Amino acid sequence: MKASLAVLAGDGVGPEVIAEAVRCLEKIAALFGHTFALVPAAFGGVAIDAHSDPLPPETLQLCLRADAVLLGAVGGPQWSAPAAKMRPEEGLLRLRRELRVYANLRPVRVHPALVDASPIKAEVLSGVDLIFVRELTGGIYFGAKERTSEQASDVCTYSVAEIERVVRVAAQLARARRRKLVSIDKANVLETSRLWREVCTRIVQREFADIELEHMLVDAAAMHLIRRPRDFDVLVTENMFGDILTDEASMLCGSLGLLPSASLGDGRRGLYEPIHGSAPDIAGRGIANPYGAILSAALLLRHSLQLQAEARALEGAVARALTDGARTADIARRDAPPCSTRAAGTAVLERLEARQ
Repeated sequence: MKASLAVLAGDGVGPEVIAEAVRCLEKIAALFGHTFALVPAAFGGVAIDAHSDPLPPETLQLCLRADAVLLGAVGGPQWSAPAAKMRPEEGLLRLRRELRVYANLRPVRVHPALVDASPIKAEVLSGVDLIFVRELTGGIYFGAKERTSEQASDVCTYSVAEIERVVRVAAQLARARRRKLVSIDKANVLETSRLWREVCTRIVQREFADIELEHMLVDAAAMHLIRRPRDFDVLVTENMFGDILTDEASMLCGSLGLLPSASLGDGRRGLYEPIHGSAPDIAGRGIANPYGAILSAALLLRHSLQLQAEARALEGAVARALTDGARTADIARRDAPPCSTRAAGTAVLERLEARQ
């Protein structure tokens, strides 16, 4: 296969973790006989500095032409001052909208070797394997905003069509897994959530009667994610709730640095990124966890390139690296020194080679 992949390393630790994901994609291409054109482009804060735009036109055009986009993280204190005219996050929201990727998939699996890295009791973590489907291009993040010296407002808006399409993605995933779907909202307070619940119920009853649907308020969901996480299969929710809950869910695995994501629309082109931020406090030190970025590359192989065996090979190599103790500082054991970002990536590459 030949594929063109846009690589937006971003800010902070983004370039460090994306470099390891790129190495893994290059290794997959070599081992399986593919040709991947990995084309870098400026994005985020570094693009503001170089082009006065977090998403320069040439970067956007590259992404629109590509088969998939691999993204690091954006942001940093130098671009977040109150007086800043432009923020890196504006480019991220615009990129999601331009690519029309409305469903953000965030799988959460607890690796047996990392149970000790989580603050949650081991018996609670056994068998946890869930996936969030977060609506990505609507809601309060994209609503009208206003601020004066006396007040500020952010408007949350959802249409029936926006809810329908993301619920269908989640229901299809549930059908292929354990046939359990939990829809998370705040229907006891918010009109958008009441609409969300009504639409979700209708879609599942009419089109997915073979799956079990449960509605759950977001505060209850936050509690049950810690109390009984293995009861969940697929969870679907709106933009802001999904953003918050998946950060919480990362503690089941032991670190935010372990979680990948895939942002998908109606076609095959997707946007793939680890869910962690740019972590400017550790940028340049070579200690960031690259596994979330590498696993995002595996999702890219699976969803955009339809390379299932290659995706499984990369995920398996990550799992074996973790089993063998290649753990960065955020998940390191107390009785063993942590490995660097580069060493973690190398551990994955070695296990990819060993499977051949």
